[in-house]
Amino acid sequence: QVQVVESGGGLVQPGGSLRLSCAASGISFRIYDMGWYRPAPGKQRELVATITLGGRTTYAGSVKGRFTISRDYAKNTVYLQMNSLKPEDTAVYYCNIESGQGDYWGQGTQVTVSS
Repeated sequence: QVQVVESGGGLVQPGGSLRLSCAASGISFRIYDMGWYRPAPGKQRELVATITLGGRTTYAGSVKGRFTISRDYAKNTVYLQMNSLKPEDTAVYYCNIESGQGDYWGQGTQVTVSS
């Protein structure tokens, strides 16, 4: 049974930091891209950051320079280090896993940036 479990969300003041984690288990085939998404006006979800099997990263313009995505290949885990958080970063953050046996989403973790 495939499981994709996010953690690390919470309430933080503007300018603060959070680190999200997403662990995938039960996937027998190779995992390719891993990424983070959040809802956006007019879209179901927008890309926040992704990282490929080879380690190439892509970021939304609004988070570039503030967020850093990384992955632990041995643990099938992807991380999102979020610094200098702004109120507009408030959202549910969803983890996405693309693998040879399919694409999977986590249930989401809430990030709230407020004073």
